[in-house]
Amino acid sequence: MKNRQKGSSMTLAEKILAAHAGEKKVSPGDFINVKLDLILANDITAPITIREFKKLGLEKVFDPKKIIMLPDHFTPNKDIPSAEQAKIMKDFCLAQDTLYFEVGRTGIEHVFLPEQGFVLPGDVVIGADSHTCTYGAVGAFATGVGSTDVAAAMATGDIWMKVPQTIKLVYHGGLGKWIGGKDLMLFTIGQIGVDGAIYSAIEFTGEAIDALPMDGRFTMANMAIEAGGKAGLFRVDKKTEDFLKTRAKRPYKVYEPDKDAQYARVIEWDVSKLEPQVALPHSPANARPVSQVKNVAIDQVVIGSCTNGRLGDLQVAARLIKGRKIHPRVRCIIIPATQQVYADALKEGLLETFVSAGAIVSAPTCGPCIGGHMGVLAAGEKCVSTTNRNFVGRMGHPKSEVYLAGPAVAAASAVMGRVASPEELS
Repeated sequence: MKNRQKGSSMTLAEKILAAHAGEKKVSPGDFINVKLDLILANDITAPITIREFKKLGLEKVFDPKKIIMLPDHFTPNKDIPSAEQAKIMKDFCLAQDTLYFEVGRTGIEHVFLPEQGFVLPGDVVIGADSHTCTYGAVGAFATGVGSTDVAAAMATGDIWMKVPQTIKLVYHGGLGKWIGGKDLMLFTIGQIGVDGAIYSAIEFTGEAIDALPMDGRFTMANMAIEAGGKAGLFRVDKKTEDFLKTRAKRPYKVYEPDKDAQYARVIEWDVSKLEPQVALPHSPANARPVSQVKNVAIDQVVIGSCTNGRLGDLQVAARLIKGRKIHPRVRCIIIPATQQVYADALKEGLLETFVSAGAIVSAPTCGPCIGGHMGVLAAGEKCVSTTNRNFVGRMGHPKSEVYLAGPAVAAASAVMGRVASPEELS
């Protein structure tokens, strides 16, 4: 299935973009026309895209098998407006014969697509959602764009793009017991800021990255946008290929960065002694070790989203919650990211662990991440969440507070009733 491609003096992102632009070489700042392998929209963004598509007077998409639309943000439909949004998207997909998956057979888009083999190494993917960059975990160039850009791309199959510069981030050392991709990424954003990688591709490398499971890599690629990134990419290794072995249904090409590739910046860290991280309100860059976050009583915990709703995340949370009870003051909401994750967690007994502890398990949905439903916060409430943003009002009332963390800190906090380290329970 794989065919490794070599070139000269280009980063991973540049290699992929050059191939899709029909160029031997591209450099940062070049304007190119890029052929697309997949185009994505969801129940919030698709109706805008569809409206613009129709405004252009177009009747047919360029290739229905390269366009996928999923209901995941306000679904299962929480009210009449969200139901109408979902229906617009569904009707369009059925009329155009594009890829469409209904509630009950799908889940959160950025977990579902790689899980089902829709995105593969070497692909160029755009989506009308900022966290489309998640797919860089499998060595694809994936980025979020506006709904009108998606409308034009659905007609032509390509997109006009400026080649981004690439920043190389190197993580040395081993991973601590409770350290995952969320901790590495919160630490990173805390170091470089939410604008540290503006319109840049990020290459994640180093021994710690080599040791990181795929779930953690998806989390880091997902949050490249929180550092301002255009895309976040990982090289394809044995873990990637093992992940794809039963998923890839078409050939793919694996691209490698050249050893003499030119990077805008190379930043190196030793993360061997890194503590689990927490980002305090109201920015992902407001990150610090959990031991420095004292006496923050909480009202809610959310474990899920396109960042940390995968099976590995639920396994981590269950290890800490099993045999314990959720603090009586806290509502703990567990959201498996896809129907497959839900089924696997059910078979492993994870859902029973959560329910027995006093947590609630939701159907797959983005829900509370965007203050949509299934966990909207009231004024003054505090939440520890495994989601990816904690801006003012992100999860509900503008006077609520969201503390970002990985599943280990979130689970420990649910039990303790305050921001807590997993070491307190282990």
